[in-house]
Amino acid sequence: MTTKVQQFADQLFEAEVSKNGIEPLTSIDSDLTAKDAYYIQLENINRKVEQGQRIVGKKIGLTSEAMQNLLGVGEPDYGHLLDSMVVENGGRISIDQVLQPKVEAEIAFILKKELRGPNVTTLDVLQATDYIVPALEIVDSRIKDWKIKLADTVADNASSGFYVLGGKPTKIVDVELELIGMVFTKNGELVNTGVGAAALGNPATCVAWLANKLSEFDIPLRAGEVILSGALSAAEVARDGDTFKARFAQIGEVSVRF
Repeated sequence: MTTKVQQFADQLFEAEVSKNGIEPLTSIDSDLTAKDAYYIQLENINRKVEQGQRIVGKKIGLTSEAMQNLLGVGEPDYGHLLDSMVVENGGRISIDQVLQPKVEAEIAFILKKELRGPNVTTLDVLQATDYIVPALEIVDSRIKDWKIKLADTVADNASSGFYVLGGKPTKIVDVELELIGMVFTKNGELVNTGVGAAALGNPATCVAWLANKLSEFDIPLRAGEVILSGALSAAEVARDGDTFKARFAQIGEVSVRF
């Protein structure tokens, strides 16, 4: 591990603990690469595992063309999900637990078989999936004012915060993933709609990308893991007192409050 990786990992870890955002890592080191950033991410994930937390899945970000264009990248990114990030459906997140949260609605895959890249296909994902459920991801950034570039968000565990699973477990054979519609409300008011195809054309394609990307670090997707496949619409800022709910055709609804 390089000194740079260790130093940036320490800064992000402290920012998460203290709830004080830091300057973008890319403003400190303009040569910081995405690969460096993934090693920074892994350093902090390993540190949390050593402290007793458990990896329960992965999340995929930047699955929309608009978000990729915003950060000037041509592919998604990913982060790790830990058991400390789980919030029950309809549960509450204290605003003191986060820095600058936003909420996204997406489809979660629960795996029954391991997926190990490279060369994982969308069909492989469908065959390895036990079921899907609706999910809310609470994204958060340890970088001040969300002034992020790709390396910043990757290092920061893809801006992960918390996540909520809801709805009813649904077998993939019972739905058409790319056609699943979603309605997203904030405090009872419609704020966004989306459809499965918003995530790289098919959410399963996102999961295949993830399995293949992780092979660069010799990390598989394991049976039983939760995979958040990417937002189906824009993220909404969350403030104290807000309630968010997403309703998905065929697979149910999921909600969280602050």
